[in-house]
Amino acid sequence: MSPRYTRIVAPLPSTVPFVGPEAQERLRGRPFKARIGANENVFGPSPLAIAAMREAATQAWMYGDPENHELKGALAARLGVKPANIVIGEGIDSLFGYTVRLFVEPGDAVVTSLGAYPTFNFHVHGFGGRLVTVPYVNDREDPQSLLDAAQGKGLADSAGLPPKLIYFANPDNPMGSWWPAADVQALIDHLPAGTVLVLDEAYSEFAPPGSLPALDVDNPAVIRFRTFSKAWGMAGARIGYAIAEEGVARSFDKIRNHFSVNRIAQAGALASLQDPHHLEDTVQRVRASLERIADIARQNGLEPLPSATNFLTVDCGRDGVFAKRVLDGLIERDVFVRMPGVAPLNRAIRISAGTAADLAVLEAQLPLALAAARNP
Repeated sequence: MSPRYTRIVAPLPSTVPFVGPEAQERLRGRPFKARIGANENVFGPSPLAIAAMREAATQAWMYGDPENHELKGALAARLGVKPANIVIGEGIDSLFGYTVRLFVEPGDAVVTSLGAYPTFNFHVHGFGGRLVTVPYVNDREDPQSLLDAAQGKGLADSAGLPPKLIYFANPDNPMGSWWPAADVQALIDHLPAGTVLVLDEAYSEFAPPGSLPALDVDNPAVIRFRTFSKAWGMAGARIGYAIAEEGVARSFDKIRNHFSVNRIAQAGALASLQDPHHLEDTVQRVRASLERIADIARQNGLEPLPSATNFLTVDCGRDGVFAKRVLDGLIERDVFVRMPGVAPLNRAIRISAGTAADLAVLEAQLPLALAAARNP
């Protein structure tokens, strides 16, 4: 007897949004010399966080605090909100999953940009939602296009209501682009009644001044998502958080895995918040690294795009087929990078900030990968 999968899950492909570098290393039979493709923070967590996680490892026989009490309090103090406005989860990806589960029923419309962060789409498909996409405009997610789609004909559900969710990232992955706070606020102000904005701010610590609208935790139509994976250097610990109106934040308690955030991650995140100087140093080191990557790109006739993240999107100057050849050439030469998956964004490759050693490998191998791509 075969297991009886749900009608939603049965037709879905068995896939993942990203193939990890470890899987590629197993296929290749050797490690990468430069791991600069997953937007990880190669400069690592704060020494205070490392010490706290080391100590917490001795207490790993205990579950983590299911209420995340101390971490909520510390984040609330940093952000100027109440602990009741904070939701802690096992990374932004899982929080996206909980959000879709809270709001989306089979057949409900969800609006996003074609080529935007694919893990959100993964959850929408998994809960039976109906994705409606709009194109990027000038390499940026376009707030007006998202609003136009949300207000378009044919998107209302059986009760005549607008789409349940709109996804928007600022700064954006995979392009590294961003919008001023006023434009994001305009998107918020014009949301259709009953639509919730999923505002992905994973790269907020790298954003230029004036990019993030003021927090308004009285508005239940906006949930903002941030993480310890990027600027704080804790991607492997899997811990992130959402900022929301109290009632919305409380609703996550109905469905979240209350013991999902492990004790070691909780300790590391809490200690990180006590070391703002490490965060400032990391942001400066990332910026210096991106400037070096931009120099290497220009030396090879490629165009680096402006970035408000910890990665640089590099326009390869042709189409997606050519960019894929460049990417494959770098991977063959032990440099792990990624690329956007949808045209016309896929004319580019995406390179994360790296150490001096990482960038020395990139500088040596990029000309060879380009030569191979130009003469296949």
